[in-house]
Amino acid sequence: MSMTSTDHVVVPENAEGVAGAPEAVEAPATTDTAATTDAPAAAEAPEPTFGDLGLPEGVVRKLAQNGVTTPFPIQAATIPDALAGKDILGRGRTGSGKTLSFGLPTLATLAGGRTEKHRPRAVILTPTRELAMQVADALQPYGDVMNLRMKVVCGGTSMGNQIYALEKGVDILVATPGRLRDIINRGACSLENVEIAVLDEADQMSDLGFLPEVTELLDQVPAGGQRMLFSATMENEIKTLVDRYLKNPVSHEVDAAQGAVTTMSHHILVVKPKDKAPVTAAIASRKGRTIIFVRTQLGADRVAEQLREAGAKADALHGGMTQGARTRTLADFKDGYVNVLVATDVAARGIHVDDIDLVLNVDPAGDHKDYLHRAGRTARAGRTGTVVSLSLPHQRRQIFRLMEDAGVDATRHIIQGGAAFDPEVAEITGARSMTEVQAESAGNAAQQAERDVAQLTKELERAQRRATELREEADRLVARAARERGDDPETAVAEAAAAVAVAEVSLPEQSSGARDVEKAERGGTGRERFADRGERSHDRRDDRGGFRRDDRRDDRGGRSFDRRDDRGGFRRD
Repeated sequence: MSMTSTDHVVVPENAEGVAGAPEAVEAPATTDTAATTDAPAAAEAPEPTFGDLGLPEGVVRKLAQNGVTTPFPIQAATIPDALAGKDILGRGRTGSGKTLSFGLPTLATLAGGRTEKHRPRAVILTPTRELAMQVADALQPYGDVMNLRMKVVCGGTSMGNQIYALEKGVDILVATPGRLRDIINRGACSLENVEIAVLDEADQMSDLGFLPEVTELLDQVPAGGQRMLFSATMENEIKTLVDRYLKNPVSHEVDAAQGAVTTMSHHILVVKPKDKAPVTAAIASRKGRTIIFVRTQLGADRVAEQLREAGAKADALHGGMTQGARTRTLADFKDGYVNVLVATDVAARGIHVDDIDLVLNVDPAGDHKDYLHRAGRTARAGRTGTVVSLSLPHQRRQIFRLMEDAGVDATRHIIQGGAAFDPEVAEITGARSMTEVQAESAGNAAQQAERDVAQLTKELERAQRRATELREEADRLVARAARERGDDPETAVAEAAAAVAVAEVSLPEQSSGARDVEKAERGGTGRERFADRGERSHDRRDDRGGFRRDDRRDDRGGRSFDRRDDRGGFRRD
């Protein structure tokens, strides 16, 4: 297989507050498509700062506090034009820093204005809930500096809470199209005062059928305002959105559409169907954070369950989960409680988690754009990463074509079956055998047991010290009471100690006796009560095996239950 790729600029994502700036920028940003620059001069030009871009001083100071001092190429290219009020058409791969590119100019433009109830002044549309929350989290610290209120409007969360926030007034609305349309139809929101409209991940919106909802919302935004559209690729219906809503847009592009980076390696593992699950489990057992992509929600749940049974700390993430469950799962993954996330493509866009060094495609991506967005979960912020795709023999042609369309040079490996653990897979992915995983699990359990023993020992020592202190206090009080009565304190203390010793010796016997008395009061032990009930029940049976009805009389005069007359009816007397 012959596949070629072009090295791309490494543009890490600092929109989520990654501390520190990149050590080196490999390529300058491309601004206006018609503009040309001299390459040596551009290479020698000093790197601009956020202050040089024209942002407010408070925002620049907050960026410095978060460790973000040098803008990434897409930010350096777009922020000045966005502050000037121009329409922006920006393209950059996942993780290139697009969030701050449109977010900071929006905050600076709206600062000092007045917002009416139910009428936000800026709206940012995103395709997924996770991306909407991530954008809001990234911009909220700087919005607080500018005294601007921000609210996320997306499905899976309380609509009442969102409507209440709009009632109080929201400056910037970060929303998914479906939920925003529902709130507008309820009369709780109007876009008549929107000055800035932003579309993030516009290519996904056109792919997933968002286009009718997006156009319906953008038609409600007054003409003459600022429009900014950002995407990793410029395909499908994006040109329709650009032609219809953007006026003389300024285009910026920081890397090619393929989106491959020099710090990311791509591999294809050709496996037999029976070896696919063991290879997946071995890779999932590696150390470090791993994202595994599958095609369906049921597949995500099934693979996650299989990995947990194999000993890996795995959990599933897909669109069929409630928003609360998705948020908790993602938080567990970020905090390290889970080191394997089995996800559908809902997690391929807009989810930023640090230190993901491996992406495993158990099922092939739908197209090359989905593959690039999956791969974009690793090699972020200048780090290295590996993307591995499992291929069954009949899928090889499909996956090879997918790699060619994505513009990546993937190394092919044929994994021979019949081995419980393949050294080649271990070399590529860091996979570990099940025996190694089980040994580590047993070692961790032993360490935990040792820690529990140490903790219990400390608690026992504290309890013993406390018992000694209480015994000394009791002896002191006994001696004091004896002196008040005129008795010998030492004798009283000795008698009290002897009484305690006798009580401690007789306590088990008394407890056993007390239990026997209690059982006797309740009618004996379980077997005795059962036998007694059996005897009583047998006593009430007649010779024919039935109950004798004349033995069961009520308390209203001793009438028998057998109260039938000669005609077969009940006697009313």
